[in-house]
Amino acid sequence: MRLIDLSMPIAPHFRWRTQIAIAGDIAAGDQFRISRLDGPCHGFSHVDAQAHILADAPTIESTPLDRVVGPARILNLRDAPANAAIDAARLRAADPGGPEGEILLLSAGWDRQRDYNTREFWTEAPWLTRDAAEHLATLRPKAVAFDFPQDFPIRLLLDQQEVPFDQHVTHDVLLRHGVTLIEYLVNTSALAGPRTFLCAAPLLIPGADGAPARIFAIEGLPEGLPA
Repeated sequence: MRLIDLSMPIAPHFRWRTQIAIAGDIAAGDQFRISRLDGPCHGFSHVDAQAHILADAPTIESTPLDRVVGPARILNLRDAPANAAIDAARLRAADPGGPEGEILLLSAGWDRQRDYNTREFWTEAPWLTRDAAEHLATLRPKAVAFDFPQDFPIRLLLDQQEVPFDQHVTHDVLLRHGVTLIEYLVNTSALAGPRTFLCAAPLLIPGADGAPARIFAIEGLPEGLPA
């Protein structure tokens, strides 16, 4: 059995105000070293709840763990070039097939092409068209995971440019259909595919519209267990 970490580290980052403060110095005689984290719920690897876009919708503590943990099939998009629109036809070609109710993991291996600490990771990424998001919804997954900023307007947010919400196609289509979004994975190129077992449990933060998650895949599960 092999564990593959797919989490983007939480650390100071140009995109999000993130601070890690440390109090206590054991070498100097303090009993404890205590870290304090101040950061966003929608930065780094995280899970979106429907309350992220819908009034009076469930917040993150209402997302059942079985929606973000379970068998996943990998859509290999690693040949997608920079600034490429990924449409429904491209997703169909990449889909190994499987039942409804699985997690779909869209793997562009984007962190192998651009460093997520740079502006280029966010502004030059491939992105999904609306028909791609609608196609994903027809597959009836319980969640969709991405290793690239999947909606084109995400890049525009760096410069405070606002666009109509419906251009955030995966949020507009998938979250409205009750499909959980698992965003900003890294290291998905390490997955052999076409299937894996994904764990993306968000922190339990009552009332939040999303939460950071430690995301990892389990490969080579013992026979008889889901994979």
